[in-house]
Amino acid sequence: MRPKIVTPTVITHIQDVIATTETPSWINSVPGNYGEASAGSLKADEWRTLGTIYLPIALISLWGAKPKSSTDSREEILARQLLTHTMHLVCAVILAMKNTTNKGRMVAYRDNIVAYIKALGDLFPGVDPRTNHHVAIHIYDFLNLFGPVKSWWCFPFERLIGFLQRIPHNHIIGM
Repeated sequence: MRPKIVTPTVITHIQDVIATTETPSWINSVPGNYGEASAGSLKADEWRTLGTIYLPIALISLWGAKPKSSTDSREEILARQLLTHTMHLVCAVILAMKNTTNKGRMVAYRDNIVAYIKALGDLFPGVDPRTNHHVAIHIYDFLNLFGPVKSWWCFPFERLIGFLQRIPHNHIIGM
């Protein structure tokens, strides 16, 4: 049985990092009560902010602060493996989100996403790669064909759809 790593202590630490980290005004925030039911569902942009800013700070300060030792517990070894695994995903996302791209960034993206997917089976026995994992590998091809992700992503359309859904449409003028 694998030890539980994402504990209430870890969630509390992430919440503390969210509350105490100063970010530029153009960075959208995430709910300070992340991890609790009352926080609701995060939007894609909030997930990106959480995953590329707050989680790396929180997990590195929690799991990566102590140097490796031969006396590390099983939980400490697993936490360090999870940190490395998570950082592969974080690096891949950051590389894919750059405003410009080049061959080196594309290869680094592919290397990080492949390392992330390969480690899934070791860290989470019984979890098989999903279709999304396969598609994530092809983002390398899309970067090569279409350039930076920001030039072909759908977030502006999602935002517009959300705006349109909030407009009253009961055919009553002036409402």
